[in-house]
Amino acid sequence: MISLRYHIVSLAAAFLALAVGVVLGSSTLSGSLLSGLADNRDELAERVTELEAERSTLQARLAEADGFAASVGPRVVADRLDERSVVLFTTEDADSRHRDALVELIESSGAEVTGEVGLTGAFADPSKADRLVEIATRLQPSGAELPTSGGPGSLAGALLGQTLLLDADSAEEQSSSDERTAALTGLEEGGFVETSGDVEPAQLAVVLTGGDVDDGRAGDRAATVARFAAQLDRAGAGTVLAGSEGSATGSGAIGVARADSTITDMLSTVDHVDTAAGRVVTVLALRRQLDGEAEQYGVAANADRPAPGVDATGS
Repeated sequence: MISLRYHIVSLAAAFLALAVGVVLGSSTLSGSLLSGLADNRDELAERVTELEAERSTLQARLAEADGFAASVGPRVVADRLDERSVVLFTTEDADSRHRDALVELIESSGAEVTGEVGLTGAFADPSKADRLVEIATRLQPSGAELPTSGGPGSLAGALLGQTLLLDADSAEEQSSSDERTAALTGLEEGGFVETSGDVEPAQLAVVLTGGDVDDGRAGDRAATVARFAAQLDRAGAGTVLAGSEGSATGSGAIGVARADSTITDMLSTVDHVDTAAGRVVTVLALRRQLDGEAEQYGVAANADRPAPGVDATGS
């Protein structure tokens, strides 16, 4: 009978033979193997250098193009929104630099920015959705029709749309100043919005958001922002949802909006507001909204075209 000790000795012998084979083989193969590895290393290093040079060239060209767009932007948008008004909504992750540049460009178009409402992190937090629904439902202006679907984003959009956007046909206020004050105060005390200074009703709205944040709940927050923007669009003369790079992914607000045909039928989106060209497109998209046209602009694969009047080939 073969004992356990026999098995152990056999395995030890097999491993020893393997080790000896590796040592002997390496003495004959190491020269050619190392030579081949050295050649591969040199080729990879050369390729890395080439790619870094290409990247630097592309970055320089992008910077030049962005600088050109920034310099001609005010001329492109001049008088496009003459005597119009715009209220700005910004999410917590929106870049203040993009916000400032966009406001300046909107004013260059002849429009007045009537105020800004900052949407806090709590606004799109799924764990605080019930509280937002309660406040938004309770503070709806008298006679307002509540959306039957869409959750907290739609309800908040209905509330701020009725109080901060003018009627699309008559350009008249849709609620009283007391109702507007109550809405903003209630949302601010609830920790859902922040305001600085007066916010007056406007004809148009821009919802400015950041890029893609992948943390497991980003999709839920993106859906709240997308539905909020869509409801604003229903309330006024037009709304544009503008985001930075990554915002058009599946977990970004623009990506969520573009995946829903009921939203894209009326809401315009811009996925590169972090560039000068994207900010110009945002203003032009507001103009198209006044004309009753909605499209999805930008550089992402799910955009309709780069800019109004420009197809995907650039013609």
